[in-house]
Amino acid sequence: MKYLAHKSKMQEQTVKEHLIGTAKLAGEFAGRFGKEDWGYCCGMIHDIGKYSAKFQKKIQEGCDIQVDHSTAGSRVCMEKGGLYSFMEACIAGHHSGLPDYGRRGDGGMDGTLMGRRSKRIEDFQAYKEEIEIPLVKTVPFDANKVENPDFSLSVLIRMLFSCLVDADFLDTEAFMKNGDVERNSGETIEDLLQKLKAYISDWLKTQEADTINGRRTEILKTCLEAGKQKQGLFRLTVPTGGGKTIASLAFALRHAVEHQMDRVIYVIPYTSIIEQNARVFRQILGEENVLENHCNVDYETSEELKEFQLASENWDKPLIVTTNVQFFESLFANKSSKCRKLHNIANSVIVFDEAQMLPNDYLKPCIAMMGELLERYCSSIVLCTATQPALDAFFKKDMHITELCPHMEEQFEFFRRASFKINGEITEETLIQQLMQEEQALCIVNTKKRAQSIYQKLKGEGVYHLSTSMYPIHRRRTLDMIRERLDSGKRCILISTSLVEAGVDLDFQTVYRQLAGVDSMIQAAGRCNREGKRKAEESKVYIFQFSEKEYIPGQRMQMDVAKDLLTDGNELSDLETVEKYFDRLYYFRGQSLDKKKIMEEFQNKQSNFAKVAKEFKLIEENTKTIFVNQEQNAEDILQELKYQGFTKVGMRKAGQYCINVYETEFDKLYSAGMVRQVAENIQDFYELVGKNQYTEELGLRLDVDYGMACFM
Repeated sequence: MKYLAHKSKMQEQTVKEHLIGTAKLAGEFAGRFGKEDWGYCCGMIHDIGKYSAKFQKKIQEGCDIQVDHSTAGSRVCMEKGGLYSFMEACIAGHHSGLPDYGRRGDGGMDGTLMGRRSKRIEDFQAYKEEIEIPLVKTVPFDANKVENPDFSLSVLIRMLFSCLVDADFLDTEAFMKNGDVERNSGETIEDLLQKLKAYISDWLKTQEADTINGRRTEILKTCLEAGKQKQGLFRLTVPTGGGKTIASLAFALRHAVEHQMDRVIYVIPYTSIIEQNARVFRQILGEENVLENHCNVDYETSEELKEFQLASENWDKPLIVTTNVQFFESLFANKSSKCRKLHNIANSVIVFDEAQMLPNDYLKPCIAMMGELLERYCSSIVLCTATQPALDAFFKKDMHITELCPHMEEQFEFFRRASFKINGEITEETLIQQLMQEEQALCIVNTKKRAQSIYQKLKGEGVYHLSTSMYPIHRRRTLDMIRERLDSGKRCILISTSLVEAGVDLDFQTVYRQLAGVDSMIQAAGRCNREGKRKAEESKVYIFQFSEKEYIPGQRMQMDVAKDLLTDGNELSDLETVEKYFDRLYYFRGQSLDKKKIMEEFQNKQSNFAKVAKEFKLIEENTKTIFVNQEQNAEDILQELKYQGFTKVGMRKAGQYCINVYETEFDKLYSAGMVRQVAENIQDFYELVGKNQYTEELGLRLDVDYGMACFM
């Protein structure tokens, strides 16, 4: 009998062919971290449930029946025991997601690993006619040398799961498309390093010592040379204006070439910085070598792979630019669409740009995951910022952190461009009056609602608004207009949220910053006199608080610690103040550095993957993605998505016209009939139909009320 795994109108793929194809790919992926035999074994076992008579009836006769084919492979792993038992969760969840361990007595409908063990499944023993279970020889790790074996084991299971689901997707896609699968995975890391060297060749000729360009070149040269150092944990503490982006790229590419690593991954807190950095990287390295990934749209999962699921990203480009949210939530996720990319994080240089923005509520599990990537997955990590957080105590005691910036304290003194003035409490009206007197000023506040309110009261010639209520291309256009006015000396007042604080190249005469964390206020100062055309004493950064009460989610403790430090007379421009700030912040947070007790879910060789995925949310409120189709190009992309199917390229293009909103904001829009779902098979992805709710000045207006819909 011929046992089929997949069937189309034109061709058939046998179960054996699919298992071998998947096994070879999964083994190759897992080989990057020394577990080729584990990956190969997962691939050979994962679909043996397709040998059941019921599944064959379904696929050969086209019957519309549900058949569980995932539990069979996990059952074999459980029965064999030993090392095979660690693969049980991978195989059980390769469509539905990594399960929680569960309890004795769980039934087949409970969705736990223990429930799977008691689930009645179809007879699949026919697999023995064609398939032998491969040997697994390597041990997971030396338990005596691991600080937290249970957590380390959970990460290994995740990585194997990633290898398996990506291999499964790729082999299935190759069959569906008759082997005609376009793979543009970019050029080699060596090629990228040569492109960078060509780009910076003139800079490296600079001999000046005490000029801005001379200092930037010194930092760049040091980073390029430091790339030859052995793999490990690094810090690049560069003052604002010191050329951090290019210097970190130089280190990362040289380091990757030196150690035959596969890719460089930039992890960035704000989408606004992603857009800017990705644009710089594409300019230097070429469009085909850079993947910008920050879309939170997810795909439904099922026992059978659909074409739209195949569009999920697997991070196979040589340079990835992504967000803290995407990076860490993927590493703690359990669904195949989110975990697919994880194995490509192994053997990478990971640069955490603006490292001070690592999520405080989840700092301990994030650091634990970074430690695993460093020690067991052949990665190097760079913590990159002007305001370095005090993270040393959270890594293992024997884990040395190497600073890449030459004579750091001297560099910070040289690049000091502005002076701080603490204003205390003021009303919104007083702030507006002060801004009206300015020629070129930036005002940063803590909420989108406040930014929109101030802008609407102040708006006029040369006044601009910027926030994540505007889709990426709209933000870029606005920034271009702002830069043009600043460069030409015209009046320019920008009201913004914190998205302009880091990585956005703007140079204002004066900056107003609402009280926030010390790192945020210092980053804001980096937008004042950025090019050093004026004396630092003449370039003021005003720190203020609003006398009106307002709810600022997730920022209260940062503000309180910063306020205490300023009250005690600490200077914001001192590096010691930054160190004191983070020390105090982490001390006061204590247990809340693992707010959801994520680390407690990995104990006694039992991992609660589904529970952790649900709890580990860097943005506490769920968000929905809204596509704004007010431009012709956007309309074309939307129609392509609707009628031609979902592709990686299509979703990336769509991301340029998308904004993410919290559920509370979304509910108001939905209730008012202003949004509708783009397609049933894509979760949390909507288009804006209330066109008047999005304006050129404000982006998506947040003043909608429930029940505003007009029904015709």
